[in-house]
Amino acid sequence: MMDIDLSMVNWARAQFALTAMYHWIFVPLTLGLSFLCAFFESIYVRTGDKQWRSITKFWMTLFGINFAIGVATGIILEFEFGTNWSNYSWIVGDIFGAPLAIEGIFAFFLEATFFAVMFFGWNRVSKRFHLFSTWMVAIGANLSAVWILVANGWMQNPVGMLFNPETARFEMQSFFDVVFNPVAVSKFVHTSSSGFLFASLFVLSISCWYLIKDRHIQMAKKSIVVACVFGLLSSSYVVFTGDESAFEVAQKQPMKLAAIEGLYKGQTKAPIVAAGILNPDKKPGDNQDPFLVKVKIPYLLSLLANRSINSFVPGIDDLVFGNEEQKIEGVASKIAKGKKAINDLALFKQARKENNSQNAKTFLENFRKNQEYLGYGYLDKPEEAVPPVAIPYYAFHIMVALGSLFPVLFAVFLFYSLKNSLTQKKWLLPIGLIAGILGLIAQESGWVVAEVGRQPWAINGLLPVKVATTNLAASNVQITFFMFLGLFTLLLLAEISIMLKQISIGPEEGR
Repeated sequence: MMDIDLSMVNWARAQFALTAMYHWIFVPLTLGLSFLCAFFESIYVRTGDKQWRSITKFWMTLFGINFAIGVATGIILEFEFGTNWSNYSWIVGDIFGAPLAIEGIFAFFLEATFFAVMFFGWNRVSKRFHLFSTWMVAIGANLSAVWILVANGWMQNPVGMLFNPETARFEMQSFFDVVFNPVAVSKFVHTSSSGFLFASLFVLSISCWYLIKDRHIQMAKKSIVVACVFGLLSSSYVVFTGDESAFEVAQKQPMKLAAIEGLYKGQTKAPIVAAGILNPDKKPGDNQDPFLVKVKIPYLLSLLANRSINSFVPGIDDLVFGNEEQKIEGVASKIAKGKKAINDLALFKQARKENNSQNAKTFLENFRKNQEYLGYGYLDKPEEAVPPVAIPYYAFHIMVALGSLFPVLFAVFLFYSLKNSLTQKKWLLPIGLIAGILGLIAQESGWVVAEVGRQPWAINGLLPVKVATTNLAASNVQITFFMFLGLFTLLLLAEISIMLKQISIGPEEGR
């Protein structure tokens, strides 16, 4: 068994989380705002109204600022796989690298090709070709998300691959299975639709600021109508895709589902916890109540998890210690099999090195019997398979609570907009003003649920995070952590400053 510097692992985790959370400020806004710009310009081309051209160019400017900062943080994020996670890159690079390469070669190339036309092609190309370029940028941005989320979805549910004991690497066997991995599909549709929702909230917030300041009134009103229609449609889709995403989590990552619901003892006809405060002293296997206080909805968790109110939903204790009645194998048994697999793999390599083909064949056969538990062999105790429950639990409930608020907000704003009485509702505009911040909180909460909820795994069930890192001193990662913290904070402040300046200037009417 290898020696692992847990301090280095934790700093590498922290650095990757830092980079990803900063990056995630920009990505969903890019996904949604690109389509909103395409909608605004489509209205301009269809109507010929120059105010819609002015509206398009204004939101396009904000999109461009956000896009540039998002690219910068995204590049750093990908480089970290090589600097801090070289074991991960070596073991799964054949699979994980393929969708990332496609994203760079195809999707990002599509964006970059039409990006210049979209920004600098006004009055240089025809209206329709410029509109086509804007749509291509929107499609390209979302195609980038497809391939990134295919890679991430594979980490959550590894399919279409085979472990090669000769090289100790996972190798792709079916590109089709990787691309159409059900977890990847559900992650993309949910992530992209939530990005559309967030961008709608962003447009709503800035437009409300103009209405509060009594500036650019017509531009703000028109932007709100489009954003609210897009937001309402996106909200409906977010609910549908969120349900499907939760179902996939229940089927492929039951420990994550148990964590986000604070469910320790599995239940038939399990209720869902609508709201509650966790007991901070609760540990797997003890008899303490998981909650200090909670509000439940009967049967709903079983229905969402398995599409049947009579189904059994396993809890943390069932998954850690096993449940013979439900035929759930405990982690201790998996750890024993994993350690046997690691030992047989080492013996196989030694036999190959000594050219002892008979022993090599025997050890390889023994390894194949337990290879699916290989990752568990690096865990020291069953409780290590449990993520930090409080983080995904609270993040999930914050995300759901805010997600339930947004369609109501869009509907109210759309109602008063269509009645042409929005400016008279002084109480409503400040709520719209903070909507963008609430949307950002919901976005970050969703990322936390997805990534913290799958701990301790880099590749679910196959590769723990603690053996995926590079062999570096913790001090090296600490230095770069604080460097990136400073850099990303400066980039974020720069974006906010530039955006605020542009918002203060506002659209140039009739340009």
